[in-house]
Amino acid sequence: MFASFAANTIFNRKIKPFIELCSILLNTEHMDLTTRHQQIMQLARTSGKVDANALAVEFKVAVQTIRRDLNGLCQLGHLERVHGGAVLPSGISNIGYSDRRLQNKDAKLAIAEKVAQRIPDNHSIFLNIGTTTEAVARALLNHTSLMVVTNNINVANILTTNASAQVIVAGGRLRRSDGGMTGDITSKVIRNFKVDTAIIGASSLDADGDILDFDPDEVRVSKAILDQSRRAVLVADASKFTRTAPVRIGSLADIDEFITDAQLSESLLNSCKNWGTTVTRVKV
Repeated sequence: MFASFAANTIFNRKIKPFIELCSILLNTEHMDLTTRHQQIMQLARTSGKVDANALAVEFKVAVQTIRRDLNGLCQLGHLERVHGGAVLPSGISNIGYSDRRLQNKDAKLAIAEKVAQRIPDNHSIFLNIGTTTEAVARALLNHTSLMVVTNNINVANILTTNASAQVIVAGGRLRRSDGGMTGDITSKVIRNFKVDTAIIGASSLDADGDILDFDPDEVRVSKAILDQSRRAVLVADASKFTRTAPVRIGSLADIDEFITDAQLSESLLNSCKNWGTTVTRVKV
């Protein structure tokens, strides 16, 4: 009986508190892990890519811990591993519009401001689908007497506050996910115009300079836009080099100026020089 009493006393005083502490620590670790995964995903959606070393500093954990986190998120299909970190998954479908709006906002703003400096008043332009071209539309609000032809409902809505701008929406099939107009009707409307400058965005850029997107209908419209412009400007932030997409719009060889925050490879810079494509890198 005394032995039983002693055992119960030891359990209540020493073992039970230890078990409770372990349970608390395990629950806390689970909570921290879940929270950290959520925060990693938010950072990935904002910038398009996360760096393992930077995340380790951010969360005050070992790099090995972050690598396990990234591997787990990749196994779930939320991210794709690249050297030094991870990126949002590429493939045959685009990232959601709300996530794209959050990505690289500072870079898009800097790119848009540079574009606005290139566009004079009394100018005709195309603006296609994309969050970067929407940033360009905002940067053009103080310009006067523009004619803007767009297949992007969001661009049209932004420019309604510019009283002197003539805005023409190239109608077609509405893509409700992002306000884009696509299809043969849109392409036919586009081909009724010949504008001074086309400003286009894209979902992906290959290392060889190919400009890529996901929707064949959208790509046909973008090609028509390039055909019907006297000058073509591509706007794309650095994250577009970390993604892939299956449908080809064209090449940087088809572009007069590429405005980006990305540091292009020496090989691609040389190609752009040979093609006569001006590369303008903005600081963020």
